Amino acid sequence: MEQEKLVGITSLLLSFVAGFCDTVTFVAAGELFSAHVTGNFIVFAYDIIKHANAGAWQKLLTFPVFILAVMTGGRISRKWTNMYILLILEGILLLISGLMALALKNVNDTTQWQVLLIAMIIVVALGFQNTFGKLFNKATYGLTTIMTGNVTQASLDFIKVVTVRPFDADAWGSLKKLLFLIVGFLFGCLFGALMAAKVGLCAVILPGFILLFWLFKINRLNGKT
Repeated sequence: MEQEKLVGITSLLLSFVAGFCDTVTFVAAGELFSAHVTGNFIVFAYDIIKHANAGAWQKLLTFPVFILAVMTGGRISRKWTNMYILLILEGILLLISGLMALALKNVNDTTQWQVLLIAMIIVVALGFQNTFGKLFNKATYGLTTIMTGNVTQASLDFIKVVTVRPFDADAWGSLKKLLFLIVGFLFGCLFGALMAAKVGLCAVILPGFILLFWLFKINRLNGKT
């Protein structure tokens, strides 16, 4: 498989995973963001003002957990020759958290702390994905977990494509790559919302399995070259 195609599929998949997991935890874990953790500051502030949730402070736990995940991910990455080790660990953590949620579905006295623990494991998984994106920025088309910067750049590229003459081929190439990330994230959010409404946190089993399957395929391809 040519490198450009590999990067494109990886970008699309990781964006889908981030959008999916962020939406699943928001829907099924008390409006908690697992990928865009700074968004939890806004939800926390809203809950405090509206007195909507006595456990709102728990959302702030995502921040130190995310930081620790990034620092740990950086150390792990330095010790392994396989650049995809962080994504492999992410897939494993998503499977573990999904299976934990599945095991708790049949328990009548599931507590908020059990749900929070599962959500924090997902935060760690997405922290590893964020770390991968920073350490290996050539492996994707851009940030796969937060779309604000991608949408901003895509908007600038779009106006160049439409208005600048002669035609700006670089802007068009950049726009196409960013659309991979934005569309992947959007579909991840939509599908994650549907799955979370049906099965709750168990839904993260799906992106975990898809991610590990793709990484297995990448490693096989690399082994043949």
